[in-house]
Amino acid sequence: MDFAVVRLKVGENTMRSSGSGAVLLMILLSHVTSALEVPLDLPQPPTITLQSPNDYIFDPRENVVIHCEAKGKPHPNFSWTRNGSHFDVEQDSKVLMKPGSGTLVIDISGEKAEAYEGTYQCTAHNDHGTAVSNNIVIRQSRSPLWSKERLEAITVQKGVSLVLQCRPPAGLPPPVIFWMDNIFQRLPLDNRVSQALNGDLYFSNVLPEDNRNDYICYARFPYTQTIQQKQPISVTVLETNPTGERRPGFMLPLGPSSTKMVLRGETLELECIAEGLPTPEMSWQKDGGELPTSRVSFLNYKKTLKVLDVSEADAGDYTCSATNRLGSVHHNIKVTVRAAPFWISAPRNLILAPNETGILTCRVNGDPKPDITWFVNGVPIENAPEDHTRKVDGDTVILSRVQSGSSAVYQCNASNEFGYLMANAFVSVLAEPPRVLTPPNQVYQVITNSPALLHCATFGSPIPTITWFKDSQISIKSGDPYVIHENGTLEINVAQSQNSGKYTCIATNNLGIKENHVFLEVKEPTRILKQPEYKVVQRGMSAVFECKVKHDPSLVPTVTWLKNSGELPDDERFEVDADSLTIKDVTDDDAGTYTCIMNTTLDQDSASATLTVVDIPDPPIDLELSDQTERSVRLTWIPGDEHNSPTQKFLIQFEDLLHRPGVWVNLTEVAGTSTTAQLDLSPHVYYSFRVLAKNHVGYSQPSQPSRQYRTNPAAPDENPSDVRGEGTEPGNLVISWKSLTGFQSNGPGLEYKVLWRQRDVDQDWSSKTVANASHFVVSGVPVYAPFEIKVQALNDYGNGPEPEVAVGYSGEDLPLSAPDGVLVMVHNGTAAEVHWEPVSSNSVRGKLKGYKVYYRRERGLDETERDQNAQEQVLTISGNQTGGRLPVLQPYSLYNVFIRVLNSKGESPQSQEKQFETPEGVPGPPSFLNILNPGLDSLTLEWGPPLNKNGRLIGYTLKYRPVSNTTEAGPVKVMEFLVNETTVTLDNLNSSVLYKFDLSAKTIKGPGAEVTKEASPLVETSPTEPPPHPTSPATQSAHPPLHKAPSVAPVFGIVNTSVSEECALITWEYFGHHKNIYVEYTVENSKEDWKKESVNGSRSHILKGLKPGTAYRVRVVARDPAGPTLHSTSEEVVTVPAVASRDVDIATQGWFIGLMCAIALLILVLLIVCFIKRNKGGKYPVKEKEEAHQDPEIQPMKEDDGTFGEYSDTEDHKPLKGSRTPSNGTVRRDESDDSLVDYGEGGDGQFNEDGSFIGQYSGKKEKDTHEGNESSEAPSPVNAMNSFV
Repeated sequence: MDFAVVRLKVGENTMRSSGSGAVLLMILLSHVTSALEVPLDLPQPPTITLQSPNDYIFDPRENVVIHCEAKGKPHPNFSWTRNGSHFDVEQDSKVLMKPGSGTLVIDISGEKAEAYEGTYQCTAHNDHGTAVSNNIVIRQSRSPLWSKERLEAITVQKGVSLVLQCRPPAGLPPPVIFWMDNIFQRLPLDNRVSQALNGDLYFSNVLPEDNRNDYICYARFPYTQTIQQKQPISVTVLETNPTGERRPGFMLPLGPSSTKMVLRGETLELECIAEGLPTPEMSWQKDGGELPTSRVSFLNYKKTLKVLDVSEADAGDYTCSATNRLGSVHHNIKVTVRAAPFWISAPRNLILAPNETGILTCRVNGDPKPDITWFVNGVPIENAPEDHTRKVDGDTVILSRVQSGSSAVYQCNASNEFGYLMANAFVSVLAEPPRVLTPPNQVYQVITNSPALLHCATFGSPIPTITWFKDSQISIKSGDPYVIHENGTLEINVAQSQNSGKYTCIATNNLGIKENHVFLEVKEPTRILKQPEYKVVQRGMSAVFECKVKHDPSLVPTVTWLKNSGELPDDERFEVDADSLTIKDVTDDDAGTYTCIMNTTLDQDSASATLTVVDIPDPPIDLELSDQTERSVRLTWIPGDEHNSPTQKFLIQFEDLLHRPGVWVNLTEVAGTSTTAQLDLSPHVYYSFRVLAKNHVGYSQPSQPSRQYRTNPAAPDENPSDVRGEGTEPGNLVISWKSLTGFQSNGPGLEYKVLWRQRDVDQDWSSKTVANASHFVVSGVPVYAPFEIKVQALNDYGNGPEPEVAVGYSGEDLPLSAPDGVLVMVHNGTAAEVHWEPVSSNSVRGKLKGYKVYYRRERGLDETERDQNAQEQVLTISGNQTGGRLPVLQPYSLYNVFIRVLNSKGESPQSQEKQFETPEGVPGPPSFLNILNPGLDSLTLEWGPPLNKNGRLIGYTLKYRPVSNTTEAGPVKVMEFLVNETTVTLDNLNSSVLYKFDLSAKTIKGPGAEVTKEASPLVETSPTEPPPHPTSPATQSAHPPLHKAPSVAPVFGIVNTSVSEECALITWEYFGHHKNIYVEYTVENSKEDWKKESVNGSRSHILKGLKPGTAYRVRVVARDPAGPTLHSTSEEVVTVPAVASRDVDIATQGWFIGLMCAIALLILVLLIVCFIKRNKGGKYPVKEKEEAHQDPEIQPMKEDDGTFGEYSDTEDHKPLKGSRTPSNGTVRRDESDDSLVDYGEGGDGQFNEDGSFIGQYSGKKEKDTHEGNESSEAPSPVNAMNSFV
């Protein structure tokens, strides 16, 4: 089944505006409510479908084509009238009527075209009626030549008004007028010079520039595309007696008022042209109302008012006003609106069934009111054959109870003095069952929330009744949200997704029924989710506009980008992607509004954004200098293009062409709104200026330099700066300054006058004038004496201002004397203070910078020889202080100290040396601590005395405790040792525990720093190297480094192993920070996986459950939880000795040996008793046991005599030593040959608590069969032994 798809497409505005949706709905309904169509396969009167316009102007160079097309059943015949008479087409060889059509083609080549001018009317006729066309007036276009005329030259005084008349020849249609010169250039028009609607050229006042001899009026005739020109007009403007200023006056129209008539629907043009000096300004207003702004426009510099589509409301009084500074003038135009006939309701075709009644209406309006005339088949109705079923009532024709064969075409003609209207409407009398004209299975697609129109165009006579169903079940009634129109169209005002589905329309009349199916699909709207955004982009950069869309999945959107409502430039710099537009290397021309349009077959959405292209400003131009004085000038410029970024400021620079040519110096800045600056200048400079503009993007290029501006020389305005006086040698004074630049010199012949005198001494100034120098040396002055100095600038035009006085000092010399009265105060073993008396200022011979304290350790107080490694230390005391603290001294030592004076030249001789002693202090750490001879539960510690005793040692203190990793886990044990004791052996230690040992030495001042060691029994650590001897007290460490692996070495140190029965002790050194440490082991030379046991941060671990006589490979592994890093020790081989099992271990105990001896003795006694009784012929209930247990190794007793049969050797088998028994401690009967219970008197034989057997010998009774495998006998002695395991 074929489905036709109808897509009701709406634009963006339609989707978003309910008003636009209403307009769209009206447009669609205008089609379904138009004249009723009769299927062409049914009999029907003619209908005119195409005709030429009422006024037809033709080009005589082309054929004349007069259109007349019609339809009907049977197909109509055509005929024509011309000027009210029959036009015999066949008699004119130049006229051809197209086959099957009424269209005429007139060949006017070689003929006079005027012969075919006239009024034509077409008639279409068949068996059911006659239709006629409008009157078509045929006229030939004309472009007559300009009449010959002699034009006089025009001479006028300056300031008067002037009109140059055009007066073109009348043409058909009227020509287009314009003024040009003799080189075909249009004359410029403005507020002063304008062209009127009739083509005349008006001057409100003439000026000398209006002098010319080639004012030419041209007329262009549109149909023939010819241009005619008038003879040139010469105008001469005299200035001998110019006209003065005057009030405005109207040149067109004349007088205070005028009238204008316009027809309804046409364009109203009102014109007012005024003269005056100065040129007047025009304005318009409507009395008693406002101008319709949507239809009004002003042309020709507001001299013409244009109103489109005039209606009756536009009638009234219009006033144009001309105004200049001398006054105003007004002109009133009274506008009247008339109307040619226009339709209110044109007659429509009628389809009537026999005996039905119908009405034809012809409602028109106009001013004056039109006359209405009715025709039937082209004949006035009053002249037509009489029909009793027809009644005419003005603009209405009533047809009552029509009969078959009364079909006809009625014409309505409405006319007044301004025109006429004519319309055909046929009446067809038919009896037809319903038929549906809408194609079947048509699919309508609409967007959500937009209206949906499902058509059910039908035909039938009588007119069918339309009924709608949804999904073949739900009957649809007219009402919200549905509307069923008269023509059968089903309207859904606001379509939603639930409205999708199958719809059925059923057409019914009294002759039959017909149905049709259509389908509605409601789609999701297309929406732009991310709209392009406003962009400000610098020229040369890239701009990206995003446009991301959401749409119905079944619709494929296409993206279109527009620039300023037009297509994008054909430029490879513009790259369009699925959801973006990229513009590379942006130029100024790329600025504008960019619109993203997302189109589907049903709807569209659009969004716009503006691109602003910015750049640095163009450089300023036209630099001018004005207001010139000796010390200032005004600079003016014209700013360059800002490139869409406002200018923030202007930077003014100058070049000194005399002193520093080619170097531009910043002079001043002014605001970006300024275009001028007053510049302060210096004398004797050849100035050239330039200006730079700065906006948000940056600085522009510099402008072109201004013209050169020279200032006259003058005396200096300033003196040298940074004047100083310093001596470089004893007895001299160097006076220095910062020289003036050539720009600062203010004139030629720049020199410096140097003046000096000793301070606080009554003497005159000494002076010296120098040139091209920045210093001057004065010799023969006292050592380090203060001087007043000053430097003055001068040139050929005078001296500079009075200089300021500066103070300087002559050269220094070495200090003469050292400090006296050196005194040392010792605070403790590491600090002391030294003091001295200040020296006199005269002996310093310069600026006192301070004192230097030199001190050195001679030896320890317990030493006799001088410390050769000790270095002299220096402490500098700044300024005039007379004391200081000596830091980082070594206790129990002898020191020497002396002092020197310091100035800028150097140091004085040294003072007298002073010795002092430091008291005892705490000692340094022992020089080493080693772990020796580790055993199962003991180890030996050995240490050495401190390298820095800092006093007399009195002993050592040892502290130790068990630890877990780095956490202390046990109580601290303390041991004291004499000074001559350097070793100790510790017993009763736990072999599986790590111990921490802290050892310190003592003086009378207390214990010193500790040396620390960690170890466990069975592990011998590497000896600790003694720390290096410190070179000075300043480098001594209070806590020497502990014995730990360096950071670059493996995290594991030495691994030790020891084994015992079924277990192994693993110990190791560990220097890492990892937390996940494991001991892994596996049987040597096997393919078994490694077994792993966590050690929880310890440094020792016991592996249990090892097989005796088996060798294992063992390693310790550290895994980094933060990464894949794996650290492992080398593999160690541990062999478990092949010793007896745990049963043998028990057997070695004394109590177990005694127990076994007692049991063996009892067994021996019982066996002896059993054999003695057997030899005496005693009988024992053995047969029952044999039958109950069916031991295959036991022979049954002989039935004839009841004696025992032979027994196999298995009866003497005993359990092997150390063999395992079942967990319940019993021995199954089939695993043992015999049981002492079987030979006893009862079944409850058992051991006493002392291990003695108390079972009695008795005959055993036969057991009940229900006991099965249960055993009530006591365990055998062997099993009892095994139960102890």
